[in-house]
Amino acid sequence: MTQNGEETTPARRREATELRLAPEGPERPATVARHSPDPPDAEDLPRDRSQAILETAKQMGALLKKAGHTFALAGSVAVYAHGGSRHLQHDADFCILPDDADAVAATLREAGLQVRIPPEDWLLKTTCLGQPVDIIFELGHRPVTPDMLDRAQDIPVDSVHMPVLAPTDLMRGLVTAFSEHHCDFGSVLPVARALREKVDWEHVRGSCGEEPMPAAFLFLLERLNVIVPREGQP
Repeated sequence: MTQNGEETTPARRREATELRLAPEGPERPATVARHSPDPPDAEDLPRDRSQAILETAKQMGALLKKAGHTFALAGSVAVYAHGGSRHLQHDADFCILPDDADAVAATLREAGLQVRIPPEDWLLKTTCLGQPVDIIFELGHRPVTPDMLDRAQDIPVDSVHMPVLAPTDLMRGLVTAFSEHHCDFGSVLPVARALREKVDWEHVRGSCGEEPMPAAFLFLLERLNVIVPREGQP
């Protein structure tokens, strides 16, 4: 998941800034048998993009679990795991603690994956089974915390059990990321509809403060009867 919003993030932690790119040259296959099951051959990969992203999320989740990292699946695949649409968007997303960025990057490189450091200072990028993967250590302009990962639910993602970000944390990250420059309500509205009964909306409201774009989206949800208006709550 690529995070919406302006660059209002705090300075990157030292651990992340010291990461280095993998050696120059063609990206190696996204597999090492020591850490994860052998992936299917390229000709066996699913042609459906959503299924390809799902297979990538499963492969990456198995790799991170095998290495003993603390993480949680995020993004559209997490929404799918909680009962949302199977129409997956863009990439597979995983949340990790900022202090774990070095260790996770080392695991990925050992598994034959090339780690890329984008200009944004809140994530790492890699590619697995031909699909992009974001390793995120900041969500909705706020660092991923141990409490957030503790709230993750260990549920099946297709056939692989892994920690999945809790619905309230998923929605909070999406809503608090809205700004005047990035406010694509249309992409988040289906997520809100799918997860509305699983989300603590008062917690989401409290996380947004007085920011106008998140407030506008919550007002839209009220007018569409997705959530109960604040005035109607006890």
